[in-house]
Amino acid sequence: MTRRFTRGALALACLATAAALPLSAQADTYTQTRHPIVLVHGLFGFDAVGPINYWYGVPSALRSGGARVYVSQQSAANASEVRGEQLLSELRRLKAAHGHQKFNLIGHSHGGHTIRYVAAVAPDLVASVTTVGTPHLGSPVADVIRAGTGVTGTTATLTALVNGFANVISVLSGSPGLPQNSEAAMISLTTQGSAAFNQRFPQGRPTSHCGTGPASVNGVRYYSASGTSVLTNVLDPLDGFLGLSSLAFWGQDNDGLVGRCSSRWGVVLRDNYPWNHLDEVNQAFGLRGLFTPDPVAFYRTQANRLKLAGL
Repeated sequence: MTRRFTRGALALACLATAAALPLSAQADTYTQTRHPIVLVHGLFGFDAVGPINYWYGVPSALRSGGARVYVSQQSAANASEVRGEQLLSELRRLKAAHGHQKFNLIGHSHGGHTIRYVAAVAPDLVASVTTVGTPHLGSPVADVIRAGTGVTGTTATLTALVNGFANVISVLSGSPGLPQNSEAAMISLTTQGSAAFNQRFPQGRPTSHCGTGPASVNGVRYYSASGTSVLTNVLDPLDGFLGLSSLAFWGQDNDGLVGRCSSRWGVVLRDNYPWNHLDEVNQAFGLRGLFTPDPVAFYRTQANRLKLAGL
């Protein structure tokens, strides 16, 4: 009887100890998706430059919950299709090296076009597409820049300067060989360029203006999300730029670079987070509006949604 009581007491003590442990000390499988997650940056993006990660704090937060995460690298500035082919090659290399069958793709800004391209031409490699702050219908900011340089005859000069900037980004992020074509990137992001892209790759497209699209096409799940705030933190040095660029929207809801309706694709998770375009990837350095939702938590929640869907 005494021995049985002792064993029972020990078992209860072990359970109590496990319950008392902080969540970080217990096995966390909240973000443990079936297929790896691949994060795809937008225009002038990168995987990491020194200690600075484009997806500030996101990869580590996803990995802490059991997810396998890859942070991809494409041209900092190029056409949607070119960047898409670069990502496709990267996914095929990962499949060959690690045996992955499919991937959950998450793209920010122009990265949304990139992952949509891959899902359209190689749906067998893609489990899901999640676009965040992507100008699916184009951005008036790109329209203004494109028109302005055309009128002033400065397209060639500006292209050369911006290509140089994009090359610096690629060199600093360890991918100096990636081709840069900022003019092609700008055309891709205009209203006209995005319309042409959507005609060729309509998978997930909303059935009405500012509506929602099909949840699944060719076995690929489609999700989208975005913000509608611009000036969110006075300490963020990038908010001023977004405040200026938001003038191109003439009062329509936007995140500084992308309009609310333009961001909607597939299942719309939410299109009015109190974030600007860079808050959506937890930049700059985690600065955002007071009492606003944590962008990192958004990506963890989305990973859990994918997990529960068997993806």
